[in-house]
Formats: sequence, structure tokens, C-alpha cells
Amino acid sequence: MSVELLPVRGLPEVEAGADLAELIAAAADLRDGDVVVVTQKVVSKAEGRLVQADDDDWVARETRRVVARRGDLVIAETRHGFVCANAGVDHSNVAEGFLTLLPDDPDASAERIRAGLAERTGASLGVVITDTFGRPWRRGQVEVALGCAGLPAMLDLRGTKDAAGKVLEATIIAVADEVASAAGLVAGKADGIPAVVVRGLRFDDPAGAAADLVRPREEDLFPTSPLHAISARRTVRAFGGGTIPRAALEEAVAAALTAPVPHGSRHRSRPWVWVVLESSAARRRLLTAMAEAWARDLRADGATEATIARRRDRSDALLGEAPVLAIPSLSLGAADVYPDERRREAEREMFLLATGAAVQNFMLALHAQGFGSAWVSSTLFCKEEARAALGLSEEWLPMGAVAAGTPAGEAPPRPPAGPESHLRFA
Repeated sequence: MSVELLPVRGLPEVEAGADLAELIAAAADLRDGDVVVVTQKVVSKAEGRLVQADDDDWVARETRRVVARRGDLVIAETRHGFVCANAGVDHSNVAEGFLTLLPDDPDASAERIRAGLAERTGASLGVVITDTFGRPWRRGQVEVALGCAGLPAMLDLRGTKDAAGKVLEATIIAVADEVASAAGLVAGKADGIPAVVVRGLRFDDPAGAAADLVRPREEDLFPTSPLHAISARRTVRAFGGGTIPRAALEEAVAAALTAPVPHGSRHRSRPWVWVVLESSAARRRLLTAMAEAWARDLRADGATEATIARRRDRSDALLGEAPVLAIPSLSLGAADVYPDERRREAEREMFLLATGAAVQNFMLALHAQGFGSAWVSSTLFCKEEARAALGLSEEWLPMGAVAAGTPAGEAPPRPPAGPESHLRFA
């Protein structure tokens, strides 16, 4: 197979409402099998996705999720699922004071152009809409496919054999992206060439959509930057179905054990144990013991039975229904290393602080793996009962409980709050 790249010259300046199929058909000699590659910029202009660069934060409005941030640069996931700089909001090749936004539905845009070209030329064509993206771990930018029609977006070679006769197990070719990148070689940024004809391609696979190229969330090993993962973690109190694999819990405990402890060189074993309640019987045993202890204390304080029932129901709604319930416990014996009570008390306080860091690490590690969690202090109000229900010796102090699992839905955005009121310099 040999491929030609033919720039489409002479297209006029594109304005809102322009018929791109008509403009391209008039400027290019199209044949059966050609793939017409069109830049996102002219598609956005034709579809009226040109906005004024006023005080509106267009990047925030076009962002579904921030992946990473450094200074003014934001790597964001758009509502399409694309992960790109500034959510695709761009000021290049437009008039001063204006910005372009990505098309609302690039695959639908590609199909409209393809249908319009077929109507005008009678040719069977493919269309790819492209934009320029950076790439993780590599310098420089390449063109990628935002929209695709009339050709396969991907070529799945799994199950076929390579030249040496070995069966391919993971090879899926991003055809639309390769076409987009090839066209970018002749559509220079400063040359005013918004369309390229790619000739000579042959495909046996059925046509697809560029949306097929977006990696599903569950396959994403790098969903957020480490810094953003810290601030993006939210307390989750409603969980969906499914549980958390043991391997993910082991990763979370490994992260928890990296928390700093007093005199770290002396406590290399780390003074914590995490009790994960997998069986409903174990969970019910703990919740029943806690409820009885709370009821006793609340009755002593004069609470009504209705108040006691509400407290129990709130606990059951979270701790009883979460897919995973993990109880972090601190070894009190780890603090008893000084002969005098004053220093032992200070050591205990330091270990309590360190346990908070361990719990935070545990929850952050779950978040980094796509799971949500909530820390509840309940066991601290009934230490002896919780310890007995968990089968722990008197050495151990249950430090609350972490309810965890897959969130039932997207967490609401965190209310804007800068660090200014919480930061002091001396």
C-alpha cells in the first residue's frame, strides 16, 4: 500500500454556518476511498463554537474533570472523554479576543461532512476531524482524531499472527489517529491548509467512531496527577455495586504503612493493623456491639429511643451497606517505650497523629485506584466493644472505620476555597 497526502488549497475563511462539505467538494478532486482530514478549528468555526475571550472561565466550563494542573496549564478531561491541555480551548488561528471550543459531537460532525461530500461527489469517502494534542512522557505534539466517519477508528489485530508467526495478543492500531497524524505533515499550522486528502488507504474493517479511541475509565492507570489526586479525593457516603479486589486493598495498606511514625527507625514494623470485614457475620457482629454501646451511653444521657434508632440507622446506612469495611487499629504498646508517664503520653499523641496520616494514605490510595471511601470515628466511642467484636487484644485501639467501594455516582465539585485563610508565614 502506498499513500498520498494532498493538501486542499484555496478554501475561504470559514465562518459560522458555513457548509464545509460544499467548500471542500469545490476545492478538491475526490475519489472513491479517499479520506478527507479536516482540522477541528474550521469545524468549530462552522458550527459556531467561537466565543469571546471575556471573563468567563471557558476552560472550567468545558472541563468535566481536572487531570493535572501546573501554573496556568490545565490538563483536563472534556465531556467527550478527551484528555488534553485546557480542555481543548484554544486561541490560535482565530481573531484577537476570541477562542475556539471543541465541537459538541465530533463524530456527528464528521458524519455530516462525509454525507455532504458523498451527496456532492458521489464518492465513497471517509472523514477524520483532527486536533493537536500533547502526549504524556513524550515531547512534541501530534494530530489526533476527534471525529471519524466512513473508516474504522481502530484496527484490532488480536488473534492474528505477526511476520514471525506469533499470535498477537494486545495489538490494536489507532487507524484514525495515524491518518490524522499523517495529514498533519502537510497541513502546517501557518500554511492556512485546513483540509487534507489522504489517498491510497484500504480498509476491510467496518467504519467506526473516534469515541471508540477514548480509553474507558476502568482501564486508565493514570487517571489523575499525584498532586491533584490529593485535593480531588472526596468523602463518599453512597456506594454502587461490586467490591474492592484484595490486590487493591493490599496496595492501599502498603501506602498506609508509609505514613511517618515517631522515631521511624525504631518502629520499622509500623504499629498498625487493618482488619477488613469481608463476611456479613463479622460486620454485623461489630455493628451490633457498637449499637449496643451507643444505646447504653445515649440512654444514660437521657436520649429517647427514637434518637437511638436514628443513630443506629445512620451507622447501618454507611457502615452496613458499604462494600468494604476496614478498621485501622493502632498498637498502644508501641508508645510505651519511655519510663516516665509524661513522655509516654507525648509518644501516644504522636502515634495518634501518625495514625491519621496512615488513614489518609489508605484513602488516597483507594482514590487513586478509582474507589471512594469515608472515614467514620464510630469505634473510638466504644473501644472495648469494637476490640472484642474484632477479636483484637487489649494492645490494639480501633481508630474508627473506613467504608469503601465504588462511588454510586460522580462526587459533587468541591466548593472553591483557597488556602489563603489557612496559611501563615513567619
